[in-house]
Amino acid sequence: MSPTETPAVGLTDVSMAFGGKTVLASVTLDIAPGSVVALLGANGAGKSTLIKILSGVHTGHGGQVRVAGETAALQSPLAARQLGIQTVHQRIGEGIVPGLSVAENLVFEELAQKRGNPFLNGRRVLARAREIQAGLDLGWSDSVLRREVSELGISDRQLLILARALATRPRLLILDEPTSALSAAEAQRLFALVERMRDDGIAVLYVSHRLGEIDALADRLVVLRDGRLTEDQTKPFDWDSALRAMLRGRPARQAQEVTTARPVREAASGDVALSLRGVRLLAGRAPLDLDLRTGEVTGVVGLLGAGKTELARGLFGAEPFATGTAELDGEPYEPKRPSDAIRAGIHLVPEDRHADALVPGWSLSQNISLPFLKSLSRAGLVQRSREDTLGRETIEALGVVARDEHSTVEELSGGNQQKVVVGRWLARTPRVLILDEPFRGVDIGARRDIGRRARALAAEGAAVLVLSADVDEVLEIADRVVVLAAGEIHLDAYGEDAERDRVIQTISASV
Repeated sequence: MSPTETPAVGLTDVSMAFGGKTVLASVTLDIAPGSVVALLGANGAGKSTLIKILSGVHTGHGGQVRVAGETAALQSPLAARQLGIQTVHQRIGEGIVPGLSVAENLVFEELAQKRGNPFLNGRRVLARAREIQAGLDLGWSDSVLRREVSELGISDRQLLILARALATRPRLLILDEPTSALSAAEAQRLFALVERMRDDGIAVLYVSHRLGEIDALADRLVVLRDGRLTEDQTKPFDWDSALRAMLRGRPARQAQEVTTARPVREAASGDVALSLRGVRLLAGRAPLDLDLRTGEVTGVVGLLGAGKTELARGLFGAEPFATGTAELDGEPYEPKRPSDAIRAGIHLVPEDRHADALVPGWSLSQNISLPFLKSLSRAGLVQRSREDTLGRETIEALGVVARDEHSTVEELSGGNQQKVVVGRWLARTPRVLILDEPFRGVDIGARRDIGRRARALAAEGAAVLVLSADVDEVLEIADRVVVLAAGEIHLDAYGEDAERDRVIQTISASV
């Protein structure tokens, strides 16, 4: 930004503390119009707090926020939006209004500000929604726009929230892990939109743990660590310095190895723990056979819609398979509900932690102990001391950044919430551990911690199944790589046969 240019949004000595603990300390940052600034930081670094200050959620902060050069009091999310600050949060469900159509959700902000006639004109709503989706090239037909919004998949909900924000032509758009629920093709569409916004003079604050995205999109990166800005770079980025600044004392070479090192196993070696035969994941697709072996991490990679979540939920009894059979340690395995799977030693970290894993308002100990209350109870009453001990042990094992085991899940950053969900299922040794998108929204260090724990369980004799849309995430952790597309297996390989280029080529050929 030139010395004479007025920042779209600026922060001076912005600080924030909760319960006496400093979360942000004297953060000073100017974001120029027509620029993409990437915000990096480990879990608990203060990124979520900074976003919520700019979004008008947290108001009791110190320092000054300026919008277009003028001091701004962001006393509510509405006040932030009226000043041109739009935020697309990582939690997709927070931006969706259930009970309304896709079209009504798309134009919701305009409807909320509508005065006079309280009754909605469906024809005008549909026409305006058509304008928005056409301008952003979403490719949604009228039949999609008329659907109830709950019928949309996660990726389309993400695009809907983004489109609604862009329809207001904001001064600053904050994108918090925007590709976490998008396929590669949808992510490319998002990148094109970001570049168009930059050309149109919109400032973008881009929060992501995916370094490749940042390298491709950002003009500048800043690193937040322990609530302080520790790095500020413009292109070309010095990733060695950025990673060193982000990962609290971890050597940069070690941090980079987290994203490149992978186990090497040339062939299957363990006994079959779980066996599937003739299981159909998606209607109209061929059935599949799959064996999961003890002492082994199997990575299933595939784009959204490949059938990964259907596989995970079927194994966990949340949505039993319509066809086929399963065996666990050579015995028939037919879970009708998740409790059946848990008793059999099958544990699942679900794709959507907010919808399927965390209970708002509950403490970390209560969330962690939820599947195992019977083992923590006496005469039907939960023994709180044992529950708290389990919570503390889990927090320590995965390095969860929290005040203590009595903190509520809302107090944690997204990455630390994910650690709690993963840690819950590691608190008891499983026979089979299923991790569905376990690295969503977590930093490199947390990925290393989760991966190390998963591999340790495999070494102890568990069978581990990791499902992800990110090829590199799977290659970091897996002994064996399975490519899933449209509910069918297109590659099942070890060693050199599971190298990155072949995996990507297989995915591309199956699209």
